[in-house]
Amino acid sequence: MSNTPVIGVLALQGDVREHLIALAAADAVARPVRRPEELAEVDGLVLPGGESTTISKLAVLFGLMEPLRTRVRDGLPVYGTCAGMIMLADKILDPRSGQETVGGIDMIVRRNAFGRQNESFEASVDVKGIDGEPVEGVFIRAPWVESVGAGAEVLAEHDGHIVAVRQGNALATSFHPELTGDHRVHSLFVDMVRAHRTRE
Repeated sequence: MSNTPVIGVLALQGDVREHLIALAAADAVARPVRRPEELAEVDGLVLPGGESTTISKLAVLFGLMEPLRTRVRDGLPVYGTCAGMIMLADKILDPRSGQETVGGIDMIVRRNAFGRQNESFEASVDVKGIDGEPVEGVFIRAPWVESVGAGAEVLAEHDGHIVAVRQGNALATSFHPELTGDHRVHSLFVDMVRAHRTRE
């Protein structure tokens, strides 16, 4: 078995291309996922930023929501950025009408917590498990995590708010590392996928 994992990027909406580039730079085979049969072929999955309500509704429309929930429940390594973090939350503090989540991380998130589009910013973030300099975090209408359950580990905070969390095979960040050219967060996720494959 080749040790190069195949990692999908949920390609319904959001910054899909940037994640595909970052994953390839982190030594994974990266491909877009739009259908259940494509989901069945990947070793891990990235849920990109975008608009969480739209992604949720499109996932239902494309018949992906239930297969996603099943695979995440069964241990599929998954990484969510920004809207993807909201999708991985077991609970949203202020959900929009009809908004569903995949779940997988015992956390409560607040949508657009850091403000609107014009309040976007960059900040250096110390992320547990990533060596070297802090990660440059790009926050665009970013959520933050209000609270986590016992099973979730906080990896980073900014301004007193939780912005990176891991629970088992699920990883989530409020910020967008795919927009910076620093691929260390994606490398961390690729390592998680590799570790999961060797255990299977």
